Amino acid sequence: MILLEHLRDLATTIGDFANSWYVVCATFVIATVLTTVFVWQPSLPPGPYNFVFNYKFPAECQPNWSQRHSPADVPSKLSVYNPSRPDLIHCHCPATGQYLGRVPVSTREDIDIAVEKCQKAQDVWKKTSFQERKVVLRVFLQFLKKNQDEIVRIACRDSGKTMVDAALGEVMVTLEKLAWTLKSGERALRPSSRPGPANLLIRYKTAEVAYEPLGVVLALVSWNYPLHNILNPIISSIFSGNGIIVKCSESVVWSSRYFVEMVQTCLSVCGHSQDLVQLVCPWPSDTDYLTSHPDISHATFIGSKPVAHKVLAAAASSLTPVTVELGGKDAVIVLDEHLASWSRCDALASVLMRGSFQSAGQNCIGIERIICEPKAYDALVKVLTKRVPQLCLGSSLDDDANVDMGAMINDSRFDVLEGLIADAVKNGAKLSCGGKRLEHPEHPLGSYFQPTLLIDVTPEMEIARNETFAPVMVLMKAKNTGDAIRIANSAKFGLGGAVFGKRGSAATEKVVREMKTGNIAVNDFATFYVCQLPFGGVNDSGYGKFGGEEGLRALCLAKSICRDRFPGISTSIPPVVDYPMKNVKKAWKFVRAMNAAAYAGSAKEFALSLVQLLANVK
Repeated sequence: MILLEHLRDLATTIGDFANSWYVVCATFVIATVLTTVFVWQPSLPPGPYNFVFNYKFPAECQPNWSQRHSPADVPSKLSVYNPSRPDLIHCHCPATGQYLGRVPVSTREDIDIAVEKCQKAQDVWKKTSFQERKVVLRVFLQFLKKNQDEIVRIACRDSGKTMVDAALGEVMVTLEKLAWTLKSGERALRPSSRPGPANLLIRYKTAEVAYEPLGVVLALVSWNYPLHNILNPIISSIFSGNGIIVKCSESVVWSSRYFVEMVQTCLSVCGHSQDLVQLVCPWPSDTDYLTSHPDISHATFIGSKPVAHKVLAAAASSLTPVTVELGGKDAVIVLDEHLASWSRCDALASVLMRGSFQSAGQNCIGIERIICEPKAYDALVKVLTKRVPQLCLGSSLDDDANVDMGAMINDSRFDVLEGLIADAVKNGAKLSCGGKRLEHPEHPLGSYFQPTLLIDVTPEMEIARNETFAPVMVLMKAKNTGDAIRIANSAKFGLGGAVFGKRGSAATEKVVREMKTGNIAVNDFATFYVCQLPFGGVNDSGYGKFGGEEGLRALCLAKSICRDRFPGISTSIPPVVDYPMKNVKKAWKFVRAMNAAAYAGSAKEFALSLVQLLANVK
């Protein structure tokens, strides 16, 4: 790792000097070769791959798929709900408006059946070994790698994102979660030895924590990453020995059915009950019934603050613990010290654009605010005002032209977005490009919003304080490092953040320490998520953590276990304090001396207390 860091620094230095990405890329290739030869380790531990399975993918995921005839009860607008058929969820492609089909909505009876099936399967699954669980994850990892094209197309067809965005934000992070769990999950869930008591008189006791499955857990997930948001909680839940009920968004139930069915098929092929993983999709009116279900042991919620209040109120009725991951207003602070050359400015602009416009900005840890010191601000404005307008919108499954950015999930928030942008311009911000919805010439029913660049935004503006969850890049100027931190902390959210500065500099580390956020990346964007660290926020971004060791353990009963360290030495009740006590005054002298000896600050104090203890033991 030290070798890698030195080579990376060398690559950056050479790149700045030569003002050429070719030199940087060449150096990176050399570093990769050296690392492969000297320090490379496989991403996966060795293990059997005896099970394989095939899956019949839907026709809709094929390129240039033609829409079949729509039923008469399809809503006139691209809506999931038709009052005349409240028992059905209608599914459309956000990028093209094509009708994908209809899915029966889950009723309360369906929820009860799903929970009961999951319980029965979990009673058997909890007895499986880590090795048996690893086989399932290995088989699914191989299936996901082998069938990336078809799986990505399913996600794109239902969410409107591009294939490149899905490969990065859906497949790569899921493969990482699978690989990390295979390599590190068992270690995280092994019984954990603890230091034990500080009391000198009971050092004969050992202390450990064992992690046991909770039972049936629940994940209520959002629509923005239909593949990863489904699989991420499934991986952690089944590896920790639980069964899981996944409640998906009605906006992506079409793809969610296929993704859950793939996992169920994998379980079945590996010799386990596919009932271990269940998918439900009730209307909001019945979601409280699910969240308050007495047989749910834990819930993870990913969504908005208003919905979180309802979820938490329902879960409280059954005392179900909930991990809450809400929105973000992630800030990136760019220090003047970072932009030592023009080439570095252009490279940084690439990172900022990917962080702002990937998945059309519908990313809980997407970049919502770029806060720059003066020199960095001026340099980035010059680059971004040229590059942002060049982005091309469309459906990467259907368009022949290069597509940079896809559609948003629907147009329900377009009025709000246009209002926030207009308010910012009214109050002094400059609209460099975009700012309104786009009627796509090839896909007039698609839900497209123009890539937007707003500069000279101030903290008082509504758009600087409220999550846009859209392809809106906001640039804000700070006077200095302290002012940049103040601006970053002025929003009510605290999910993610980043700082770009000199590696290890005082200014960079000051931002790391003082930015109020649950996660922060240094000279990068959102890589804390890929690194399998515990993920969660503060303030209006929620509480609790999923991901990493903490995420696995959160899905377990942490059972505290105390044992005798040596045979023949165990706790016994001294006669003086044995019920019924014969001499209470003597008993008091005994326990007072016992406490003094147990927590003595010196050898002298311990010896004197021990004398008093022995004098009053009977």
